Amino acid sequence: MDRFKIRGGRPLRGEVRVARAKNAVLPLLAAALLSEDTCVIDDVPFLDDVVTMLKLLESIGVKVEMKDRTIKISAAGRLNPEAPYDIVRKMRASYYVLGPLLARFGDCRVSLPGGCAIGPRPVDLHLKGITALGARVKIEKGYIHARARSLRGNTMMLEGQKGPSVGATINTMMAAVLARGETVIEGAACEPEVVDVAQFLSKMGADINGAGTPTITVRGVKELRGARHTPIPDRIEAGTFAVAAAITRGRVEIIGCEPRHLTAVITKLQESGIRVEAGADRLLVEARSRPQAVKISTAPYPGFPTDLQAQFTALLSIAQGTSTVTENIFESRFLHCLELNRMGALIDITGNMAVIHGVEQLEGAQVMASDLRASAALVLAGLAARGQTEILRIYHLDRGYERLENKLKPLGADIRRVSS
Repeated sequence: MDRFKIRGGRPLRGEVRVARAKNAVLPLLAAALLSEDTCVIDDVPFLDDVVTMLKLLESIGVKVEMKDRTIKISAAGRLNPEAPYDIVRKMRASYYVLGPLLARFGDCRVSLPGGCAIGPRPVDLHLKGITALGARVKIEKGYIHARARSLRGNTMMLEGQKGPSVGATINTMMAAVLARGETVIEGAACEPEVVDVAQFLSKMGADINGAGTPTITVRGVKELRGARHTPIPDRIEAGTFAVAAAITRGRVEIIGCEPRHLTAVITKLQESGIRVEAGADRLLVEARSRPQAVKISTAPYPGFPTDLQAQFTALLSIAQGTSTVTENIFESRFLHCLELNRMGALIDITGNMAVIHGVEQLEGAQVMASDLRASAALVLAGLAARGQTEILRIYHLDRGYERLENKLKPLGADIRRVSS
């Protein structure tokens, strides 16, 4: 099992290019199930989660061809509309095949999902969406069994107790594109990844309006054609590199990103005293001293993203003063704080709030990653810490970052991957 060894204390300097967004790529791959024609997704990052999704599509009977970073998907003919537990348990986003399989075949079985251990994330809103379209749903032996002779458009409120759901919005939108009549999704998620999937579906012939707003209208069509698409840049990876520059007191230009997707993140960096300059497709992040303490509260887009909460917690652990981070999206998403405390951080957890008393210096230690974004936070902490940090279970990191160490080394990081 791989681990990282990091010698910290080196300011990062230089340029780094951001990959395409994993959280867009996965539903885009699933959306290809909606057409018998070939779909092409370009510039796909080679991530463990992408490999898992491709294996899932192949298990369904889809023909997948990957050359360099271009993936061709042909879902023609008779397929096996079942997503098995052995694959789905490895990645929560496997549930994205639910909407397309139901819309295309009218009968599908999808195992209940797995993924990161960051608290319960129920699929109730996904089921609410497809049920509103006329599906009959049963939970049988750990599987969602959904059936419908013909999906019918409907108006629904899809917002949950913790706000809109990106996954449920995308799944329902994909199911609705082949439903009869008009579907109106109220309480829809506004994240850029929702917009990206909607744009791909529109290229395939879908009739979608309002993506990126709380109300999405879908007018069903008879069939979809093949299409070619390049996913949006990964705003979470861009934010991770921004924090890397800040926490090491470096100067990094992040290229190939979408700064307009990072407004809340840029605001908090600037509020903490970090210099940030935004261009059309790049960010320049520079820090010369410890950050100032700030208050962060995660929220659905365009609010502060929960997927950057752990990274900012690492940054604020060396801030001047006391910061608070309130996690409003997921339960149990503070496991990284226990590991940061092993490195000398002073973080107290009360309910869904972390109170962070900034220290002048973190110390290297052996720590263990608990989930994807916690892994990134520990890498950032290791880059800033004095001495050597060893991070175990970095397979979590490989689910969402493509060989992160290969992007950090040219910036001056002393980081190496060690295989057991």
